[in-house]
Amino acid sequence: MATPLPVDVVLRPADLTESQVLDRTVVVFDVLRATTTMAAALAAGVREIRIFPDKTAAMNAAKNFDQPKLLCGEENCLPPPGFDLGNSPRAFAQAHAGQTLFMSTTNGCKAILAAQNAARLCIGALVNASAACRIAIKARLPITLLCAGTNGQLAMEDLLGAGAVLDEMDRQSGFAAESDRVAIALNLFRGSRSNLSRVLRESIGGKNVIAAGLEPDIDFAARLDSLDVAGICHGDPPTVRIASAMPK
Repeated sequence: MATPLPVDVVLRPADLTESQVLDRTVVVFDVLRATTTMAAALAAGVREIRIFPDKTAAMNAAKNFDQPKLLCGEENCLPPPGFDLGNSPRAFAQAHAGQTLFMSTTNGCKAILAAQNAARLCIGALVNASAACRIAIKARLPITLLCAGTNGQLAMEDLLGAGAVLDEMDRQSGFAAESDRVAIALNLFRGSRSNLSRVLRESIGGKNVIAAGLEPDIDFAARLDSLDVAGICHGDPPTVRIASAMPK
């Protein structure tokens, strides 16, 4: 059996250090909702998802792109003016196959940008926890599970996503925890697994989604391992593609 990989959990992008990024695999979680939406988009056949720090950067980049495209993102949970889609994972269907998304969100996209110097950068959520785990351990590098948080604060739903990947990793290969945050994430997930929708609703992020009139997104985000798709991100701007389409 292979030696268990070192794993750490980072609670917010502001806590991320260079040593937790360089020469490591980083998996980013924004369960409500950006990384869940990215997984849904890839599962629907979206060609790639280009990541931007704000709506202006996304809109400017999209202006010069002459292939099928969509502007996708949110401000305060809702689509910015001029965007084609918000940040709802329920919005994606086979009709979007082959399109390129230009995406900007409040928390998830910024977390991806914070980790873009990682040796391998993956997208994780509850909906694709097992697939994200498989692609993360495949590189045989130390792993950082990065929670996007909400407006600079810890988000419980992201810690749940990290715990779901840790639970799968424990079954697949084991791991060597680098901090107590790993046990906290794993125990939170294992204690919540039978009630994920309820726990997500009780989180601050869940309450924000409900207040925006998007409560069905919570049920979508709580569907553990409903999507067998892993996204890997590289390039500048960071671009998420389905794992099988990425260069080795």
